[in-house]
Amino acid sequence: MIPHRRQLLALTALLPLLARAHGDHSAHAPSKRDAPPRSVKVSVGDAPLLDQDGRKVRLRTDVMAGRVVVIDFVYTTCTTICPIFTATMTSVHERLATHAGNDVQLITMTVDPARDTPQRMKEYAARHSASFEGWSFLTGARGDVDAVNRAFGAYTPKVDDHPPMVLVGDTASDQWTRFYGFPSAAELEERVKQFLAARKGQS
Repeated sequence: MIPHRRQLLALTALLPLLARAHGDHSAHAPSKRDAPPRSVKVSVGDAPLLDQDGRKVRLRTDVMAGRVVVIDFVYTTCTTICPIFTATMTSVHERLATHAGNDVQLITMTVDPARDTPQRMKEYAARHSASFEGWSFLTGARGDVDAVNRAFGAYTPKVDDHPPMVLVGDTASDQWTRFYGFPSAAELEERVKQFLAARKGQS
C-alpha cells in the first residue's frame, strides 16, 4: 500500500477524534455537515489568482478551462480536517489519472490567502504527495480569493471555521454538486464520470 493511501486510511479512522479536536471545524450545523450531495448554482468569475508556482492564472480561463472540476478548500496550517480532504483528493486524482489535466481538473483553494503564499501551497501539496498534473493549488490577493470562496459557499471570516465541503462541477454547463462533510474518493469519482458521460451524450 503506498504511503498516502495509508495516510488516508489512518486519517479516516481518526476522523471522529479529529473533528472533536478541531472545534471550529466541527462547529457547523449537523444538518449541513450530514446533508446529502445536492445540486447548487455557482456563479464564479474569471478571478486573477496565483498557482503553486507563483504563476498568474485566471480561474475560469486558465484553470477550469471548460473542464469538469473537483474543488476543495483548505489552509496549510491546518493539521486535522484539511489533510483528510487532501488525502481524498489525492485518491481522486489517482482514480482519474487518464482524465486529469485533459477533461478533468482538480483544484485546492486556500481560505487563508494572508498566510498561504504560492510557496506554502506548493510545500503543503508536497507533504501530501500531490501531483500537479491536472491539479492546481490556488491562492492570491485576499479580495480575489474571498470572492471565489463566496461564490462556492466556502467563505468564512475565520479560516478555521470554513465549511467542510467538496464541489464537483461541469464548468461548460455550470452544473455543480456540493458534497458536505467528508465524501469518499469513490463518490467524487462517480460524480465526475456522470458529468463526463453526460457530455458524451450531448455530443
